[in-house]
Amino acid sequence: MLDTGTDLVGRYLNHLQVEKDSSPMTVINYRRDLAGFSLFMNRRRPGWSWLDLKYLDVRAYLAWANEEHYAPRTIARHLTSLRCFYRYLLREGVLKESPVQKMKSPKLPKTLPGFLDEFEIDELLKLPDASPLGLRDQAILELLYASGCRVAELVGLTLQRVDTANQLVLLLGKGNKERVVPLGRPCCAAIENYLPARKEIMARFQTAEHGYLFVNKAGGHLSDRSVRRILDKYITALALHKKVSPHTIRHTFATHLLAHGADLRSVQELLGHVNLSTTQIYTHITPQRLTEVYRENHPRNQGGEEEP
Repeated sequence: MLDTGTDLVGRYLNHLQVEKDSSPMTVINYRRDLAGFSLFMNRRRPGWSWLDLKYLDVRAYLAWANEEHYAPRTIARHLTSLRCFYRYLLREGVLKESPVQKMKSPKLPKTLPGFLDEFEIDELLKLPDASPLGLRDQAILELLYASGCRVAELVGLTLQRVDTANQLVLLLGKGNKERVVPLGRPCCAAIENYLPARKEIMARFQTAEHGYLFVNKAGGHLSDRSVRRILDKYITALALHKKVSPHTIRHTFATHLLAHGADLRSVQELLGHVNLSTTQIYTHITPQRLTEVYRENHPRNQGGEEEP
């Protein structure tokens, strides 16, 4: 049983990291959410503790978050963080009842994930130049689109996990779960073209070998924030009036596979989703594909002249 006089949140975060093997980003998000709630409670009720939290305290927090115009998805995530934390305290025998147990999450709007059209992704992949950093950017964009990987998986990728000869990559996903994803010839060619540039960048700055595939402009380990800046640069050059992130490329990967006939179960494996329901958000179909399916399969359209 936990010692209730010690740092319960610290013990919980350690439990996530060590026992549940949660990803670093998951631990960071839980820490931030619980810290934010703690700040609110310090203002609302100085001297409070996690062990005397009331249902009305949580209701007050949700009301405050709404007044502060927090997005429904953000509020739902904060509530989930609290619910999981108190579930842990119940399991450890620290508490007998959770103040969050009966709290309902806000209804979330059903939104389709954004994605790029095929001609847009083609134009994006043409933009990087032949400079060392341009070759790196080309490999990054190709890999994001070829594998559908998360940005954390991309920046954590080591040289040993890429097999261009067999056109495969071994990705380390959430919860340190590995999955093998095939790569196309353009992606493998981009990586092979980049590797000499990687050596050149690291030699120029006399950077010690760290084993990560992608390096920053000084030869160090590339961060996920840098990947977002790189993508922003090319989206701006392309003059696309869309909000595009590395995760948008992941959505694009899944959408294009399904639009070209891939089955949902295979896409689930490629994306590294635990539940098929998570993958089902990608089953939206573009109007163009819907029209093609109609023309090919509707009985009244067989053998007749094609509609303009």
